[in-house]
Amino acid sequence: MVDFAKKFDPQPFHLDEEAAKSSIFGGLSASGWYTASLWMRRWVDEVLSDSTSQGSPGGRELSWLAPVYPGDTLTFAAEVLSARLSKSRPTLGLVEFEGTARRGDELVYRFIATGMFTARG
Repeated sequence: MVDFAKKFDPQPFHLDEEAAKSSIFGGLSASGWYTASLWMRRWVDEVLSDSTSQGSPGGRELSWLAPVYPGDTLTFAAEVLSARLSKSRPTLGLVEFEGTARRGDELVYRFIATGMFTARG
């Protein structure tokens, strides 16, 4: 978590426990981008690696709803919101989904994105 922050989000509350104590987080907290990268790694391992994924045109509604702290256990999920064939490329399916991360019952991360997949048949 700290190594990630050193490279990609070097703000004091992600790097230094003492500096983080005086922040609004009250202690060392993960970069939101670190949380996003953990979610993405699980998505690749559990879904994309055995799929016909063709990338993503992007997403919307990215939210970090609560800080993530060292030692937190996160649960990741994805829910399909819609699926359709591309109008311009009918062999390409577009799947809109909501990705989430929770610490227990608390939602800490949420986003909506579209994945592109080679369509079946």
